[in-house]
Amino acid sequence: MITKRRYKILEDFPRVHKFLTDTYEFGSIILPQVFEYAHMHLQFKWFKTHHFGIWEDSGNIIGAAFFEMEMGYAYLHTHKDYKFLLPEILQWAERELYAEENGKRSLEIEIGENEHDKRELLKKAGFSCISTGRVWNIFPYDTPFPECKLPEGFTFTDGINVDYLKLHHCWYLGFDHSEIPNNNFDCRVFSWNNPSADTTFLTIVVAPTGEYACALGMWIDETNKYAYLEPLATIPKYRRMGLAKVCLVEAMKKTKALGAKYCIGGDCEFYTDIGFETMFTDETWEKEW
Repeated sequence: MITKRRYKILEDFPRVHKFLTDTYEFGSIILPQVFEYAHMHLQFKWFKTHHFGIWEDSGNIIGAAFFEMEMGYAYLHTHKDYKFLLPEILQWAERELYAEENGKRSLEIEIGENEHDKRELLKKAGFSCISTGRVWNIFPYDTPFPECKLPEGFTFTDGINVDYLKLHHCWYLGFDHSEIPNNNFDCRVFSWNNPSADTTFLTIVVAPTGEYACALGMWIDETNKYAYLEPLATIPKYRRMGLAKVCLVEAMKKTKALGAKYCIGGDCEFYTDIGFETMFTDETWEKEW
């Protein structure tokens, strides 16, 4: 018997994570690592997660509707044998996951380019495609890693004995926030206290001054044999030195040694210059009412 209900964050998080892992297909935009990373992010709307929808058959999760960070942006996902539920899941998303501003509601839904069933469903429901072509890139591990090395005086460290204040400064400045980093670095400790987080995959370049010049986080999906990069940033004054490249290659080597077959990276030129290849593109569909 198929039932539907609201998401219970403390009870359902590990079950949805497993559902996303078990139903992952190459080319999917719905990754369990993204779901997990978002839950521990400072901007994640914890007190809105009761708007998520869960579908079960005999106690097993077979479908879900949820946002990544906040209301107004939804993902729809089912087990391959339950795609007939997509219209019902979309109705839930429209009723529960919309954003509202100035008396107008809106909802954006992201899909992969090969999800033809979702595309047709969204068209019929009055959604319009507002963007296409955001690229998802991978680095296949049967491809040789590019040759690179750290500049003289720079060293590597990992997350085992990480200084979270330095890491916070690196990512705060690296993502072009204020020149004076906010020293409330609890968000960094919190975000790397995820159930699946392994700080040995944190790869950090330490400058001769002792500050963290470049840092990245890496996740590994041991079931589906891939690595997922999130996040990667370099402090502006240390850019154009090849630090991000050598940092990324070092992290990919770690995950290859543990059985990963490829790494999922970003969509900018930096990745294609290293040797990442396009896996697929995605589309964003929007409806206002």
